[in-house]
Amino acid sequence: MKSAFYAQLINQAKSLVSGEKDVIANMANISALLFNQMEDVNWAGFYLYKDEQLVLGPFQGQPACIRIPIGKGVCGTAAATRQTQVVQDVHRFEGHIACDAASNSEIVIPLVIDGTLIGVLDIDSPHKGRFDEEDKIGLTAIAEALLESQQ
Repeated sequence: MKSAFYAQLINQAKSLVSGEKDVIANMANISALLFNQMEDVNWAGFYLYKDEQLVLGPFQGQPACIRIPIGKGVCGTAAATRQTQVVQDVHRFEGHIACDAASNSEIVIPLVIDGTLIGVLDIDSPHKGRFDEEDKIGLTAIAEALLESQQ
């Protein structure tokens, strides 16, 4: 069931970014798509790697932290390690940055082009244990569609 949902979502994301090179426009549309189509999420968006830190980019949800140091919180850890972070309970994640007290679980996918970090895709949920391996696979494919649009 979830795989069919992601197959459709991936196709929608690819359609949204097809032929468009502007990364901000593509991030804006993808964040809106994810926020409106995924269940039980309260924030979906991007942080861009600028000046050796993550800076808030296009998103949907409550106002968020503007700058996140590399290596700090879930987003900063994903950026530093360049590995997707799936956190079932953010309150148990050492160094968690609470931008929204309502968030309880989080998935963050690093965005890397030719070995260069450009940012992260960050999705939060008010429910603990919201994200799993199927979410990781599906959201990674959506992140890859965004990255492919930039090449």
